[in-house]
Amino acid sequence: MIAFDAATLDAKDHYKFLSGAIIPRPIAFVTTVSEDGILNAAPFSFFNVVSSNPPIVSLAIQRDGGMMKDTARNVLATGELVIHLVDEALTEDMNATAARLAPNDNELLRTKLTTTPSVSVKTPAIQEAKIRMEAKLFQHIPIPNEAGEVVTDLILAKISYYVFDSTVFDEKKHYIDAAKMAPVARLAGNDYAKLGDIFTVTRPN
Repeated sequence: MIAFDAATLDAKDHYKFLSGAIIPRPIAFVTTVSEDGILNAAPFSFFNVVSSNPPIVSLAIQRDGGMMKDTARNVLATGELVIHLVDEALTEDMNATAARLAPNDNELLRTKLTTTPSVSVKTPAIQEAKIRMEAKLFQHIPIPNEAGEVVTDLILAKISYYVFDSTVFDEKKHYIDAAKMAPVARLAGNDYAKLGDIFTVTRPN
């Protein structure tokens, strides 16, 4: 085995080890609106479920040179966001929004995607996403480094509305069909993964 003392590693190694080992990661493709009304769209893979009762998800947004990213700043300003799950058809357009742009630039203009009104929040949603979740800020947790500098904004968001495309949702069973959803997950570097084979293991009593 090859072992490392975490205290001896720099931030680059931590990122490489964590993003390379904790895979595959779901991708939250997030839309927010600034206080000035500018629409922002950005993908994040430090994202997961926290609780089902209440329905809360986590979104960890790393700062850039100590500066809060547009998504985090907008969520704190407006208290809302829309999270879209990324499928194969969304991948190229999602990736296009990952470019570093000025705060007053709308990333969706770099894509072929269109927006649609949300129900429970004012933030527009992406029409082409097969699954989206409208959400409101539940808690903001600043994460500091050893020097006490805030390096990550941890957003806990409470889901207020679910929207599923009829092609991926079984209304009778209230069941999401993973294969029809065709989700895409994040790996390390520039790599992504498709769903792959599905197998079942029965949980013991």
